[in-house]
Formats: sequence, structure tokens, C-alpha cells
Amino acid sequence: MNLFFEESGDFKAGSVLSQAGEAYQVELASGKRSKIKAKDVLLQFTSPDPQSLIEQARAAAAEIDLEFLWEVAGQEEFGFNELGAEYFGHAPQPVEAAGLIFALHNAPVYFYKKGRGRYKAAPEASLKAALAGIEKKKQQLLVQASYVEQLRNHQLPDALKSLALQLLFKPDKNSIEYKALAEACDVMQTSAQSLMLATGGISSPKHLHLAKFHFENFPKGVGFPAITVPALPTDLPVADVQAFSIDDVTTTEIDDAFSVTELDNGQLRIGIHIAAPALGIQRGDAIDQIARSRMSTVYMPGDKITMLPDALVDAYTLGAGQTRPALSLYATLNRDDWSVISTETRVEAIPMASNLRHNDLDALVTEENLANDAGEYPHKAEIAHIWKWALELEKGRMAKRESFGMKPEQTNRVDFNFYVEDDVVSIVRRKRGAPLDKMVAELMIFANSTWGKLMADHGIPGIYRAQGVAGGRGPGGWTARMQVRMLTHAAPHQGLGVDQYAWSTSPLRRYTDLVNQWQIISCVQHGITAPLVATFKPKDADLFAIVSAFDAAYSAYGDFQNNMERYWCLRWLAQEQMRQVDAVVLKDEVLRLVDIPLIIRLPGMPQTARGAQVRLDILGWDEVDLTVEARLLEVLNTVTELGDDEEPDASGHEQQGDQEGTSENIADKLDDEAVTDVIEDMSAAETPLSGNVADTTDTSDGSAGDALSDTLSDQSEPTEPVPTE
Repeated sequence: MNLFFEESGDFKAGSVLSQAGEAYQVELASGKRSKIKAKDVLLQFTSPDPQSLIEQARAAAAEIDLEFLWEVAGQEEFGFNELGAEYFGHAPQPVEAAGLIFALHNAPVYFYKKGRGRYKAAPEASLKAALAGIEKKKQQLLVQASYVEQLRNHQLPDALKSLALQLLFKPDKNSIEYKALAEACDVMQTSAQSLMLATGGISSPKHLHLAKFHFENFPKGVGFPAITVPALPTDLPVADVQAFSIDDVTTTEIDDAFSVTELDNGQLRIGIHIAAPALGIQRGDAIDQIARSRMSTVYMPGDKITMLPDALVDAYTLGAGQTRPALSLYATLNRDDWSVISTETRVEAIPMASNLRHNDLDALVTEENLANDAGEYPHKAEIAHIWKWALELEKGRMAKRESFGMKPEQTNRVDFNFYVEDDVVSIVRRKRGAPLDKMVAELMIFANSTWGKLMADHGIPGIYRAQGVAGGRGPGGWTARMQVRMLTHAAPHQGLGVDQYAWSTSPLRRYTDLVNQWQIISCVQHGITAPLVATFKPKDADLFAIVSAFDAAYSAYGDFQNNMERYWCLRWLAQEQMRQVDAVVLKDEVLRLVDIPLIIRLPGMPQTARGAQVRLDILGWDEVDLTVEARLLEVLNTVTELGDDEEPDASGHEQQGDQEGTSENIADKLDDEAVTDVIEDMSAAETPLSGNVADTTDTSDGSAGDALSDTLSDQSEPTEPVPTE
């Protein structure tokens, strides 16, 4: 005797070996033996043999007309034998009965299972809806197959053209467009990004990187809504100075300037003047909401996305020939030793005499010319005075750093400026520590430290940068680490060698500086009552939210800037047709090209001293995933002296700080880099690397250290986004 039975949701047939009560011992065609309960048996038969029954039943099931079967079934629950008698016109034979069971079981749209061998026909409305869904699915599969075929032929289907960015960066994985793209990529063994480039969905790798950043950070576009520019204040006293700025040729957001006045008593008064958009922007107004949503200007080689609308920037930028609102810090100096006798902060209007540019002055304002009073250039006498004071400021900071247990700042560095015009990139080396850089950096650090103290003395919160040494255990045991934090109260910045440091000198480009400017103006205008009327009062929770949001945005913008600089480094290789290049060893297998700030990793490279120069053969690169393939040709005899801070960090960046092309915020580069100047031997820890480009210069706007990321060494703690008081 043979049995047809249900087991684990499947139908099988086998020969009975033995029976014990309500159980059978059955042998399947495969030779496997199973114990089957009587309640699971649907048919008993003698012929055909079990294997033939299964094969013939499946064939019979395929010939059954499901629509007719559904009509015959009626609306009452039934057993398969009952329906078989109606459908076949006679009691079904074993093959017919088994075929009917297969047909009923495999048609859940038509028949609902109610028990072993028992079913019920689906209601007419439900059946029609289900059949319509099946037909729709069939049509979608046909459309999907058509899309796949077009993509395989490097043709972009019309339906995918408007969805290109969404399919790449935020896809609906249930859509037929995404499924078609994924299937085509699997078949062609390529990535979605590469396929979109090949089919014209994305015009170029540059557009791909830009589009991804815009899609993730500016989903509504990078343009500004219509705004009403607040009227410039007309009641400000006009300062009796002729101020000048020092910036890169590409800078448009000019937010710092200087003046020098010789006093009758022989003393000198140097003014640091910062554009004052805080006088026109009010907390919570439309422009503030725009600035707060962006948090910072975004820099990249050849372009930028400004924090503030152009009309507002044009109204407050310190342009030559204009008199503009400014927050001014005046330092009265003893010319004998360049010590600071007193400081004074004023809210006033500043007459701008000149906008000086690095490309015009760098070759003239050298240490040698300053020492010998040589060369002719605008504001020569004022620059000479500022230079002497800057040297004293630097000396004082270095002494303070030493008191914190830190080494002097590294000056044997090379920065790189990027210039892009018509998709042609120029990458220009610029030695760190040039006089103009040092002058501006030291005065910015002085202003940020002085104004940070002003806020603290008046008892109002601000946004501070603090760096201090903390201990921790690593793979090699206890180590000293540099901890970087953003706080709402004053704390030492050991890396810069100051007792407090509050970003305040870039209010046109950075939201933290705009916030601090509101606070500083409250101190100036209201004195001891400032805590009662300040824009952000003590313990204002919104200030903590700003710190957290700024940290996240700043990090994202920094990653984007790094990626775009790496992209333009690869474009430079193609543009200059570079196949053999010289590189300097930064650490183990990590190298930086000599001519451009491109960091690459060379697996399997033999042990080579840090700073050694090597020659590489560039085998290829990918502008989509920003990778480089190279091989070592030879180790040269040249050795490059590297600063302690020229060390790749955990992400593969060289510790170089962010730059936008001028010296206005070299101070911020020093702020970022200070974390690498510490305490323990940099070679003590192994660092995983991703091969990203060094943090390098972007000249699309000019502010050399209006930093877009906080680059930490492999010894540093991560930035704490939400400070605690």
C-alpha cells in the first residue's frame, strides 16, 4: 500500500513498511524513512508507484482550469474529494485527486486552506482584487525587465532620469526603478554610481560628489529665499582710522581688518576690526534662521556655499572705500617692549581704506624686507608695526604653551592653495609661517582670547574652544591625550597657549562667531547688566543645541571639503598627465605626494624612514571612490623634514588643518593642529587609514583657517558635541 500525505507543508508519497495503531512507517522514493500519522494521510493507493504518482499529479494540476474550478466550488467549505467528484464528474482517481490537491494548494488567490485537504473558495471581490494585483505585478516585472535591458545597453530609461539622485542616495528599495538599477548592477558587476555615470544620469564624478553633498545637506537646494536686508545702523560713531584688510584674491566675505594709530604719548594703538552683522541680524529672525540652518560657509576648491545671502554679505563685508559697522578691539601698546597696556572694545563704523591681497603682497612682505625696511607696498608702516607685535604675541603664547607642558608650534610646514577655473585646477604650495599669515593669525588669536575673557568677566555664556590634556589607556598602556571640546564657559586652550578662546572673528562665515558677537556687543553696550539683556542668557539651553548642531554640520562640511580636495588632486594628475611622481613617507605605508597634498597608501611598502622621499609609478585612480593605485619605483636620497603635526590621523588625513586660502584664520588652523603637538611619541600608536587627502587649502574664499573640520591626531579624544557646565 502507498500513501499520499502532507508533511511540513509539502505533499509527498511513499510506500508503507509497517503500521502501528495510528502511525505508519513510510519509505520515500529517495530511500528516506518517515513516521507518518494517520491524520496527515490524504490518499491511500496501490498504483501507480509513489514517484510516478507525484510526477503525474503535478502534470494533472497544471491542466486544471482554476477559474472553472473556482466556479464549481461554490461558497461553502469543501473537501478535495467532494470538489473532485463535481469537477471530474466521477470519484477522482489517485492521480486526479493528488493533482487536484496540488492545484488547490498552489492557488491561494482562488482558494483558502481551512484544514488538511479542506478549502474554501475566495469571495468574488477578493479574487478580482488579487488577480488585478497579480496582473499589475506582471506588468511591473515586464517594465523592470525593459529598464534592465536599457541599462545594460548604457541607456538611461526616461523614468529614471528625474530619480537619479534619489536612486543613488535615498532610494525607495521597493520601487521598480531601484530594483531595475540593482539588478542591472548585479548583472554588469558594477556600482550604481558608475552605472549612472555611464548612462548619463550623472554628468561627471564632480557632479556626483556635489550632488551627494547637496542631497544630504541641502535637500531644498543651496539657494536662499528672498530676504529683506536690514538697514545699516546710522547712529554709530565713525572711528578715526583708515583700516585695511589682508585676504586672498578670491575672498568676498571680508570680515576682519586692522588699523594702526600712533598716539601723542609715543604709544601705539592697533585696532582689530570685525564686520558686525550681529547689529542687523536678530535672534530668531528670517536671516538668523537661514544662518542657523547652515551653521557655516561650505568651502571647496573653486566654489563655496555661503552661510549668509549675498545681499547681506555685501551690506556688511569690509569692502575698500566703504564705511561699515564693526566690532573693534583696540590694544594700546608700549613700543619699547610691545606689551599691552590696555584694551578697549567698541561698536562703531569703520572707514575701509584698502583690501590688500596675498598675491600682491606675499613676495614683498617677507621677513627679510621687514627686517631691512625694504620694498614698497600699501600700509607698509602699519604692517611693520603689526609684525613686531605679532612676534611678541607669538612669543608669549609659546611660553604659555610651555607652561602647559607642550612643545612649540611647528612652522616648517607647507600649505597648498587650490584654484579652479573652467575645471582646470592649480595647486600652489605656500610655506607656513609667512609674515602676513603670522600677523593675522596672532591678532585673531589675541582677539578671540580677549573677547572670550570679556564675556566670562561679564558673566554671560559664549561658545568657546578648549583643549586640555587628559589621560587614558590605549593598546600600549596609559597615554596622554589631547581633548578637544566646545564649551559655553571659558576654559584654557593649551594648544594655542591662551587661557580662553572664543571664535569671534568670522561672523559672516560661521554661526558660532555670530552668536559670540551678539554676546560681546551686549557686554559693550550694557556693562554689568549684560547677563540680564544678553541675546543668550546664562544656562540658556538653546546655546547647547547650537553647539551640538554646529559640531555636526562642521564635521560634515569638513568631510566634504576633504573629498573635493582629493577629487581635484586626482584631476590634477590627469590634467598634468602625471604618471611618475615623488612622494614623502608620512608613516609606514602612508605617503603624501610632494607637489600636491594627496595622501595615498601603498600596501606592502618596505620599511622606510619617516620623511624619506620615494618615486612612485601611478597606475590609475578612480574619481568616483577617490582611490589611487600606485607602485614603488625607488627610494630617493632626499629626506624631507616633517613637523610633529604632519602625521596622518585615524581617517587618513594629514594633520594639517583646514584652510581656505588666506591667513585670516590661520589661527583656526593652529587651533585644529594643536592637538597633534603633544606629549607622547606619535609613532607609539598604529593608525588605520582610509587614504583620504590631507586637510588642505581651499581658495574659493579666502579664509585660511575658517576651519570646516576638527582634525584630531590619532592620540586625540573625539569632540564632545554637547558640553556641560
